[in-house]
Amino acid sequence: MRLNDTLVRFDWILLLAVLALTAVGLIVMYGIGVSRPGTGLFPFEKQTVAASIGLVFIGASFFIDYRQLRGFGVLAYVGGALLLIGVLVFGVTIRGTRGWFAIGGLSFQPVEVAKILLVVALSSYLVRFAHKTLPWVAIAGSAVATAGYVGLVLLQPDFGSAIVIVIIWAAMVAFAGISWRALCVVGLAAAVAACLAWVFVFQDYQKDRFAAFFDPSRDTRGAAYNVAQARIAIGSGGWFGKGIGEGSQSRLRFLPEAATDFTFAVIGEELGFVGILFILGCFGVLFQRFASIARHAEDDFAVLLAVGLGAVFLVHIIVNAGMNLGMMPVTGIPIPFLSSASSFIIATYLGLAILESVAVHRRANG
Repeated sequence: MRLNDTLVRFDWILLLAVLALTAVGLIVMYGIGVSRPGTGLFPFEKQTVAASIGLVFIGASFFIDYRQLRGFGVLAYVGGALLLIGVLVFGVTIRGTRGWFAIGGLSFQPVEVAKILLVVALSSYLVRFAHKTLPWVAIAGSAVATAGYVGLVLLQPDFGSAIVIVIIWAAMVAFAGISWRALCVVGLAAAVAACLAWVFVFQDYQKDRFAAFFDPSRDTRGAAYNVAQARIAIGSGGWFGKGIGEGSQSRLRFLPEAATDFTFAVIGEELGFVGILFILGCFGVLFQRFASIARHAEDDFAVLLAVGLGAVFLVHIIVNAGMNLGMMPVTGIPIPFLSSASSFIIATYLGLAILESVAVHRRANG
């Protein structure tokens, strides 16, 4: 493939939207670092390194054909499972979750990469049944494989990531083609599993978060505290915000997880409604490009990859923004490119690199 053709097919609009979001995230992290004594610029520096690694992945999309991934579905699944098992054995516990590998002063959360590997594995498996309604064996096989990841993640415990993994599977199975009868059976099974998880799996603090979601006034100094402060932050930002580093909720530490779970609230306070509209617009461009790449893809494997990766991004955006606005329970899910979550930033760039490979390596008439 000639370099000219590669450069033309590369989705530059997608990359520009991602770089814009990354820039906003870096600006917000810098503001948090300079405005909160003792924090320093470590979140900003960590995010810069993660984005730089991600850009290397984007560059690799010029040279690596996504079709090669189809033959590595089983290996991708096993690799993700080993990461999730390894962190249970060798990982460290942060905020009650044994979900990180600690390397020197840095930490890495393998579940974020495992989500991308699961998309590759499920795409490789489900593409065998393209152009027909999924048989029961395909639904059951993909469900069992997904349940393996969910079980390992719940052992950490990381309920938010477990939900993301389930939704990835549901989106890909629904797109691949599922009958109404199978859909009803799957829905009933999911309801039963949710009830059992509530009784036997959920920790007390997780139940408290759900209770606080349905009745925020019940514990504004406990489980509902972060959400209450996030809503105050967003509401106080007005149209144009208070300026970078000038948000009182973040600067005065009323919002404890400003750099991670509640970055959306910091953006609302410091950049205002206009800032929120800007990032939502960038996300809108992102999904429009996802749809365009899927529409012009020349094989079902590429389309399944786009659907699965789109589900990863969409769930994180909806859940994170929702919990900042008090519309979703707090689950510790970061928002793409904005939160100081280096593992997730690297994983999302990896997913984007796969999509760019789909765009770059399609035929000229694709």
